[in-house]
Amino acid sequence: MVRDPSLQPVPGTSVRSLSGKHPRSVARQVFVLQVAIVVLLAAGAVLALVLQSTHDVEREARNRSVSVAETFAHSIGLNAALATPDPSKVLQPLTEETRKKAGVDFIVVMDTHGIRYTHPLPDRIGKKFVGTIGPSLAGQVYTESVQGPLGKEIQAVVPVFARDGSGRVEALVSAGLKVKNVTGVVYRQLPVILATSAVGLALGTAGAALISRRLRRLTHGLGPLEMTRMYEHHDAVLHSVREGVLIIDGGGRLMLANDEAKRLLNLPADAEGRHIRRFAELDGHLADLLLSGREATDEVLEAGERLLVINQRSTRPQGRAEGMAVTIRDSTEMRILTSRAEAARRRLRLLYDAGVGVGTTLDVEQTAQELADVAVPRFADFATVDLLEPVLAGDEPTAAGADLRRTGVSGIRDDIPLYPRGRVIDFVPSTPQARGLDTGKAELIPYLADAPGWYVQDPPRTQAVIDYGIHSLITAPLKARGVVLGLVNFWRSEKPEPFDEEDLSLAEELVARAGVSIDNARRYTREHAVAVALQHSLLPRDLPEQNAVEVSHFYLPATSGVGGDWFDVIPLPGGRVALVVGDVVGHGLHAAAAMGRLRTAVLNFSSLDLPPDELLARLDDLVQYTDQSGEGGGVEGGLVGATCLYAVYDAVTRHCTVARAGHVPPLVVHPDGRVETPDLPAGAPLGLGGLPFEAAELDLAEGARLVLYTDGLIEDRARDIDEGLDRLRSAVAHSDRSPQETVRAVLDELPPHHARDDVALLVARTSVLPQDCIAEWEVPFEPSAVAAMRAQAVAKLEEWGLTDLAFGTELVLSELITNAIRHGAEPVRVRLLRDRVLTCEVFDGSSSSPRLHYAATTDEGGRGLFLVAQLSRRWGARYTPEGKVIWCEQQLPDAVEDGA
Repeated sequence: MVRDPSLQPVPGTSVRSLSGKHPRSVARQVFVLQVAIVVLLAAGAVLALVLQSTHDVEREARNRSVSVAETFAHSIGLNAALATPDPSKVLQPLTEETRKKAGVDFIVVMDTHGIRYTHPLPDRIGKKFVGTIGPSLAGQVYTESVQGPLGKEIQAVVPVFARDGSGRVEALVSAGLKVKNVTGVVYRQLPVILATSAVGLALGTAGAALISRRLRRLTHGLGPLEMTRMYEHHDAVLHSVREGVLIIDGGGRLMLANDEAKRLLNLPADAEGRHIRRFAELDGHLADLLLSGREATDEVLEAGERLLVINQRSTRPQGRAEGMAVTIRDSTEMRILTSRAEAARRRLRLLYDAGVGVGTTLDVEQTAQELADVAVPRFADFATVDLLEPVLAGDEPTAAGADLRRTGVSGIRDDIPLYPRGRVIDFVPSTPQARGLDTGKAELIPYLADAPGWYVQDPPRTQAVIDYGIHSLITAPLKARGVVLGLVNFWRSEKPEPFDEEDLSLAEELVARAGVSIDNARRYTREHAVAVALQHSLLPRDLPEQNAVEVSHFYLPATSGVGGDWFDVIPLPGGRVALVVGDVVGHGLHAAAAMGRLRTAVLNFSSLDLPPDELLARLDDLVQYTDQSGEGGGVEGGLVGATCLYAVYDAVTRHCTVARAGHVPPLVVHPDGRVETPDLPAGAPLGLGGLPFEAAELDLAEGARLVLYTDGLIEDRARDIDEGLDRLRSAVAHSDRSPQETVRAVLDELPPHHARDDVALLVARTSVLPQDCIAEWEVPFEPSAVAAMRAQAVAKLEEWGLTDLAFGTELVLSELITNAIRHGAEPVRVRLLRDRVLTCEVFDGSSSSPRLHYAATTDEGGRGLFLVAQLSRRWGARYTPEGKVIWCEQQLPDAVEDGA
């Protein structure tokens, strides 16, 4: 048979696509045909009924017309009336009364010439009759349809014979009906005819629909071509699949068996149609199952030398069981394949779990233990991981001379006599472990009792291992990038069979994957150690000595990577101190280096004695420049972002000036234990630029504590920042604690274990410089006041016991006061502060800044600041809203300093 290629099925498409986009099923075609036949039958019936009714009505009209005309023509007295002088006068009333009673439209009496004696329309009397009268004059009854005075008419004409018996026609009588009255009867019958036909059509269509619905269910909506193709595919698939298929009816007869079922059950070629019990080839248990009518899922039965898997389901086309559909698979060959596939699945699952479960942290020891845990008990009964000592420290492993430390141990029991965790092991050259370290290849020892080279490592312990029941070993070197990092040993005791070559391949794959994770952890350990070392080198080791505040601090780098948090305490002249806390976004070496840059910048800017808001502005400019020049070391060279809080406390005035750049606000703990979060302008983080910084003034009582910290202290994975801040406030809310005790209380309340971010905490308790250590004078704005100021200053130094500094102080004050009067503006003040150093300060109302330079031999002036610099330990200038301050510091005599 030649098939149209266009009708061949396309792979991946259903059989419905064979008939185009809108296929027509067999059920639809049958339905359309049935409906068309019913419609034609109904239309024919209606037409026949209408024609028949019309014919019957016309025939009835003719018969009635003839009957009425004949009856009237033979009526008694008609001949006598015709003989009267005026027949119309007698006959007109009679014809009208008779017409109405007879149910006709007209009765006309006429003479033999056709002249009317009567008519329903009186004006027509005496006029000639419209119609044919010849046949009636000959003695016949004649009917016809004419266009008369009343319209279209059906009329009958009959003769009126003379009473003398001669047969002479004496007159004519015509009776009839109008055609519209005749057809009206038909039209009145038409609704009944149409209604009857509609009912018949509906019943016929409903029956066709029911038949079509059943046919659609039986054919599944397929068209003829589709059904043909489906059955061709059905036969092709049914007889080519490697699974036996049986269809059994409710009586136990075999309705269908494909080729595979006949092969598996040894059925004859003509098996269809026979009862299951008649097949001697079927095993009794199998025949019982096929005839039981119950459902079966993957039931395994023996059929001769075959092992068959039976699946059985009932067929329910009408909602009731009418038979069974059975599938049969030969699992004889699949048993071996299934066991191998299951083993492969277990191996793949083990490798997957190792990829997920090994290397969850960047800790070398934890990763080694995860490797040992994932192998037990699915692959080995015991597993040990031995790493080279440099690997544990994060260093690159050396080629020779490095010891192994047992880092990971896992087993099905804890009383194993192997080396414990933490033991340093030096394997002798004859052991498989030593050979693995040298060659970098895994080695399989199927029977440990027959391996003398392994036995000599530690005879008492190895004998105990054998006595314990461990009988097989795989040792695999742990490598990454071609470098051996250690060894992994897999031990078997519970399973009687030893490790084989497939286990060796699995061990190599498992260890190879774990080697990458351990090397990553090693490299992270090295980078973390370097970053911690760099960070510690950049952070202040010892806080400088000063009397303005009593300070305690705490710093902890993040466990996941060193960050960029820092703190600082910077002594400033005039009994002041700067407290700094900052945070650089990110972790690692880049963050630590960026933190060092910012800390150095803060130290440099603070030496200029800048106000806090101006210092942050300078720091912001530096961060912007670093980002733009690509020198930050962060993402694409930038610093990424940083926050900072800078506070300056004056122990003379008890004023604290604070400014912050996106940093968390400080806490102020008053002497009575009350905790306050000052309302400070937040400021933008460093590096954004374009936004000014604002400073706020705080008045702190003596003994108040200022708590500065980074967000790593209060923010954690298990809590939000608001909860952490509440707990911090609760920890510091005590009136009788020193800064050291406050730090311990905070760490007890907010333990920074496994912190994701660096933690920096700085607690400073304020002090006030005693009034007897402060001397201040107003200076008249005239040169003659300089001598008086020198005398008062010398007297105050003698009072303080600092006579040794009197000469230098006289020169310094004389020079500074003279410069203020000559180059500055009113008012001028002098202040002496006796602290760790003697500070001389001269205030004036000018903002001009003095400059130190070398005077030429011919210059008359310009040597004053040079003398100040030579006599002082250090000197400088700072600006205030009222002007500027020139200050210098002199070292106190040793005896006085020791006493202090």
